[in-house]
Amino acid sequence: MKNFNYVVKDTLGLHARPAGLLVKEAGKFESTIMVHTKGKQANAKKLLALMSLAVKQEDEVAVTIEGADEDVAAQAMEVFFQTNL
Repeated sequence: MKNFNYVVKDTLGLHARPAGLLVKEAGKFESTIMVHTKGKQANAKKLLALMSLAVKQEDEVAVTIEGADEDVAAQAMEVFFQTNL
């Protein structure tokens, strides 16, 4: 299992556009990718689940990746978060 933490910098937080992009990026991988924040968690491959987290600017999220391609997926997810959120 791989994991990393990230503090959201986007002024709108994890809103519809970046959440949709995140779902698309996570869907490229076989691994299970979960986003955790404020005692809640969501599968990064499910848009409505991500939106239900209500992630705002300056919220810290923890991302866990587990599966056959977790090394590649973890690296891609970290780059995605840094670039888009």
